Amino acid sequence: MYRRILTMSFIEDEEYLEDESAIVSACFPPEVQNAIDQVLPSNDPLDQPDFNAVDYINSLFPTEQSLSNIDDVVNNMHCKIRAIDDEIRAVVRGQTNVGQDGKQALEEAQKVIRQLFVHIKDIKAKAEQSEEMVKEITRDIKQLDCAKRNLTSAITTLNHLHMLVEGVESLQVLTKKRHYGEVVMPLQAVIEVMEHFKEYTDIPQIRQLGEEVTCIRAALADQIMADFRDAFSGPNAKHFSPNRQLAEACLVISVLDPKVKRDLLKWFIGLQLAEYTHLFQESQDTAWLDKVDRRHAWLKRHLVEFEEKFGPMFPPSWEVSERIAVEFCHITRNELSNIMSRRKGEIDVKLLLYAIQRTMNFETLLSRRFSGVTIEEKEKNSVRMSNKGVGDSGNPFEEPEQKPLNPFEEGNEKEVLEKSESNVLPRIKPRVSPFQGIISKCFEPYLYIYIDSVDRNLAELMEQFQEELKKKNFSSGDTGGGESGQVGEGVLSTCADLFIFYKKCLVQCAQLSTGQPMLDLAGTFQKYLREYALKLLQNNLPKISTPGSLTSMSSLTRDFRDLSKSGLIQNFQSLLKEGEVTRYTREEQEKVCSILTAAEYCLDTTQQLEEKLKEKVDPPYCEKINLSSEQDIFHR
Repeated sequence: MYRRILTMSFIEDEEYLEDESAIVSACFPPEVQNAIDQVLPSNDPLDQPDFNAVDYINSLFPTEQSLSNIDDVVNNMHCKIRAIDDEIRAVVRGQTNVGQDGKQALEEAQKVIRQLFVHIKDIKAKAEQSEEMVKEITRDIKQLDCAKRNLTSAITTLNHLHMLVEGVESLQVLTKKRHYGEVVMPLQAVIEVMEHFKEYTDIPQIRQLGEEVTCIRAALADQIMADFRDAFSGPNAKHFSPNRQLAEACLVISVLDPKVKRDLLKWFIGLQLAEYTHLFQESQDTAWLDKVDRRHAWLKRHLVEFEEKFGPMFPPSWEVSERIAVEFCHITRNELSNIMSRRKGEIDVKLLLYAIQRTMNFETLLSRRFSGVTIEEKEKNSVRMSNKGVGDSGNPFEEPEQKPLNPFEEGNEKEVLEKSESNVLPRIKPRVSPFQGIISKCFEPYLYIYIDSVDRNLAELMEQFQEELKKKNFSSGDTGGGESGQVGEGVLSTCADLFIFYKKCLVQCAQLSTGQPMLDLAGTFQKYLREYALKLLQNNLPKISTPGSLTSMSSLTRDFRDLSKSGLIQNFQSLLKEGEVTRYTREEQEKVCSILTAAEYCLDTTQQLEEKLKEKVDPPYCEKINLSSEQDIFHR
């Protein structure tokens, strides 16, 4: 509105048209301008903040001919000015009484607030009066409620006291008469009642009753222990048969202190295994590893007899049969450890593997028979057993062009096991019970015997490989009637045989241990990989026919490096021939190619062997397994 009036006044001023520098307009900050636009929206050019009078006049009179209606335009402007003046006067007149009306409204609001304050004060006073009245009304109810709680507590305490007194008297009588079946319920009730009187032990009568209960529990424990000792180790123990009295005594023991149950079971299990410790003591022939089956047979026979004769006498929750088996395993492991430490010079690999195999089979049997809930401490590091299924595959040496069967790839276990010798341990399922390894763990310190055996077997295998290749070389060189590629096929077959033997040893060792023995086995593998690369591959390269040429792997590989990729076949042919003289015969060429193929196969399979070893071995030893140097040998 202000901008309109100011603009109109400028239009009436003739000097404004002559001097543009005299423009005066109202400029507001952007936030004020936005607020004005929201309150008084307008599309009139005169209301725009960037209004330009010259542009506006040019828009009204774009041509000289349009000046003919300048009078009409000026009249319209005067009309607008008068209308705006009327609006301003109306607004100013409307605001003359605003101050007086606002003062009157403020006084009325203050009056209403004072009245509201008085009302709130009255409500607060009435609320306080109501609270006092409620307290007066409920005072008696609270007293009655408190009296009711105290009376209920007193009645309950008196009932408990009555039960305690009667229970103590009846328990004393029943204990003397050995009526264990009638003791269980009152004894359990008395023990529970005594829990309610813990806060009243400072009362002499309550303290005396508590001492009597303690004496009764101790007397029952001693009496039942004496009854068991008399029944199982007394003068008439041979003619003893399970009776109801001892079965009921076991129920009483379940209510007593857990230590009583532990002491009774410890004594009873020791009594059951006394015959075993006598029959298989170190001085007896049956204690040695070759008769380890007799130990297992004794336990199986004894458990059958025990369950038929004494099984119903003990509560099923006691798991007495399992406890006997667990203690048997602990005793057996300790005795085997002791006797092996004294006679370690008599242990050979066949005897060791036999004992381990029989022991693992026995542990598997126990795992199927018992749940293992009675074993207090389980081993932290379980032995990982190989449980991968076998797959069908063809003969790895069927065609000379085919690479030998990789025994470390999935699906080839069947051929690997068929190639293994007779000492391979049976596959055992992954460990699902604490019985797995509970005895066989004692054999782990002596697995170096097995590693030494593997070392000797590999040494013999290397000699066998060399002899076979010598025979084939002799047959091919002397008679001239050897089949083409016979020597090359021999090299490839030795690769397969070597890694098949490695696979067998890896599976076998994983069943025995995945700790230090597995790391030692990896060291043995490395030793014979290097020996195989030097003795079986490098030393069997044919000599070059040209006089004065060197017969070494480095010279051969240097010749191959000189080949250009663009003319590989031609250059290879020139390498095999020098002028008119053939550097290698056809058989020698096939032998070279076979050795190179064998080296490439050994390189790939050694990488997979390293992965399998790291997969099988325990985590602390994983970083110590590194076959990179052997891979470099095959690569060179």
